[in-house]
Amino acid sequence: MSDEPQPQQPTEGSAPPPQPGEGKKGRPKRTGWRRLIPTWRIVLSTFVIGLLLLGGLFFLGYSLVKIPPANALAMKQSNVYLYADGSQLARDGEVNRENVSLAGISKDAQHAVLAAEDREFYSQSAIDPKAMVRAAWKTAMGQGKQSGSTITQQYVKNYYLAQEQTLTRKVKEFFIAIKLDREKSKDEILEGYLNTSFFGRNAYGIQAAAQAYYGIDAAELSPAQGAYLASLLNAPSEYDVVAQPQNRKAAEARWGYVLDGMVKKGWLGASERAGLKFPMPREATVSTGMSGQRGYVVEAVKQYLTEEDILTPEQLAAGGYRITTTLEKPKQDAFVEAVDDHLMSQLDKKNRKVDSYVRAGGASVDPKTGKVVAMYGGIDYVKQYTNGATRRDYQVGSTFKPFVFTAAVDRHSSTQDGATITPNTVYDGTNERPVQGWSEPYAPENEDQVDYGDVSVRQATDKSVNSVYVQMAVDVGPEKVRDTAVDLGLPESTPELGPYPSAALGVATASVLDMAQAYATLANHGKHGTYTLVEKITKDGQADVELPDRKTSQVVSREAADTTTSILQSVVDNGTGSAAQAAGRPAAGKTGTAEEDKAAWFAGYTPDLATVVAVMGQNPKSAKQEPLYNALGLPRINGGGPPAKIWAQYTKDALKGTPETEFELQVQDGADEWVDPSTPPSGEEPDPTNSSDAAVPPSGEAGDGNGDGGGQTPGGPTEGATDGGTTTGGTTGDTTGGTTGDTTTGGTADGGTTGDPTTGGGTGESPSGGTTGGGAADGGTTGGLTTGPGGQPGTPRRQ
Repeated sequence: MSDEPQPQQPTEGSAPPPQPGEGKKGRPKRTGWRRLIPTWRIVLSTFVIGLLLLGGLFFLGYSLVKIPPANALAMKQSNVYLYADGSQLARDGEVNRENVSLAGISKDAQHAVLAAEDREFYSQSAIDPKAMVRAAWKTAMGQGKQSGSTITQQYVKNYYLAQEQTLTRKVKEFFIAIKLDREKSKDEILEGYLNTSFFGRNAYGIQAAAQAYYGIDAAELSPAQGAYLASLLNAPSEYDVVAQPQNRKAAEARWGYVLDGMVKKGWLGASERAGLKFPMPREATVSTGMSGQRGYVVEAVKQYLTEEDILTPEQLAAGGYRITTTLEKPKQDAFVEAVDDHLMSQLDKKNRKVDSYVRAGGASVDPKTGKVVAMYGGIDYVKQYTNGATRRDYQVGSTFKPFVFTAAVDRHSSTQDGATITPNTVYDGTNERPVQGWSEPYAPENEDQVDYGDVSVRQATDKSVNSVYVQMAVDVGPEKVRDTAVDLGLPESTPELGPYPSAALGVATASVLDMAQAYATLANHGKHGTYTLVEKITKDGQADVELPDRKTSQVVSREAADTTTSILQSVVDNGTGSAAQAAGRPAAGKTGTAEEDKAAWFAGYTPDLATVVAVMGQNPKSAKQEPLYNALGLPRINGGGPPAKIWAQYTKDALKGTPETEFELQVQDGADEWVDPSTPPSGEEPDPTNSSDAAVPPSGEAGDGNGDGGGQTPGGPTEGATDGGTTTGGTTGDTTGGTTGDTTTGGTADGGTTGDPTTGGGTGESPSGGTTGGGAADGGTTGGLTTGPGGQPGTPRRQ
């Protein structure tokens, strides 16, 4: 028997022995979707490599990026502004800066800036990664451009780097901020930041800002004042409540945010915070290089460039731009002269306090090109900082009514009883007539509570009858009226431009420039293109800066625009805008007066030029809007007075030497035919002995009866007063206060005096279009003044 071991037989169920050449089994291979998941070894190694790479990049960047010398902002270049012909208009090269030590800045102001910009400045490093990520996320999510920069980073950008928004600049800013934080103390960085930041009004640094806004040194700034200046860092031009009164709510909200941050950090007591009132800054005082109209134009151009995303405020602040505007010097000069002749030269501020409230604004647009060819911002930029042409805080009054009629024709609207709205549609012009078809009771008041009875739309436009136009707005649909106003050129964001019947009375607060743009669309037969203030821009003598293409579109039908023009021609020929006839050109226009006579407007156009003029009342100390009763020695300032006269003189001079052109109108069917409702106003009977007391044709239209000035009239019950008074005899005066009526048929008052053309019978018209309170003839009413609100509670009446 062999001693060799015998092979063992496998027992049942056991695995077979390994065969020759077979080794140990390996790890099973991943299959399917498992192959896509990295192993922990790969993850760990990638993470380690990434850290090493980031560390290496950080070390490389830190080594390569040096702290550079201060940038050229301390020797900032000027921007040059030119007229359309290339002659120089203005230069904004002066830098208003005065550096002060941190000790020369009040602690309250320092804390306010920290609360606004970087509350953890003294405790955190030069960069805040969480804030940067958060800002990037908000920007990516479409919440607007967000900044995650610390004060150190902002100082680096202001003092060492340029303002361009590039990745390279951000990388440099990152490393310089880290180095600077190691080399300088927090106090030094804060001091540098406060001396280099831009606060608006051409003020660089908090010392210059304290002087520009409050006339004090930075060391004297209170918590409230410091918080307001700190608010400006976020949006200097937007939060200047003197230059942009319509943005006061937003500015106050930012101001409150800063104060709340001071309380949260323990820098301000809660009780003291509760007692603080918003510190209204003073009117700006600027270099005489911006005096006259220059400063207004420069600010308007800057606003246009930033709103249209052509240049940023930072780019403009860096300077070096040569900006050719669309303004034409002869027209600009003509505008100034017209305002001086008919407004400013008539002021007597020593003897009439109200004359110190008078402000003016004007804008003139070429309807075919959309170019702003002239602008009037105020008497002097050095004396009155707010631009009267671009501010959006005064109600436009009855200059809004043409938009209601345009909407009616464009939308083929009809009255409550189904009649198509045309210039000859008859409406009930009764004072406080309840509006039909509106969900809430509303009975608008006519100026001086005049009852007009049945009047055509054309007559209601001539006389600016509130009850007719509010009813028309309801007939058309307030939403459609609003949409039409926006289509014509008013910004969608126009304050108080809501879908309500009261919109017809002009409660919206559009700017003069906005209104000029809208009226230019009517003059251009319903074709709209956004206005432009800039013709060309070059930078450092290099290639032109790209400007947006101007696109035009037919926003309302030509029939709607031209029919509106036809009834606005009647306003000039026969109604409240008769003073515009002095332009000596075919003209269309509309007068308007805001509630309590705080503003008076004339908006009009020829085929070649659309121009809007507004006279406004503002207290120079409080910036509060003020009524203009008795300004210029006149009972009232109406649209048919100084605004229309300014418009006429300017238009005549601006178009001097150019051929006269007629309106080429394609009007609604039947719109050019005269239809008279043959119904006199309530409470009056026609005089059979006087043909003017029967049907009154267009050539004999009345004065406003609604406070917008007045034209020559032949007398009669409908036309007896420009500010609400009615007569049975004599007539109103014209806009110069002098045309006689029919004295032979003028009725005598009960005392026996005849209807004298200037003192009896009709009301004598002052140059403003207001009444002089002349005696009323038999059965008439005196042309008194009504100042209380009309319509529903809370709904102002408009003229």
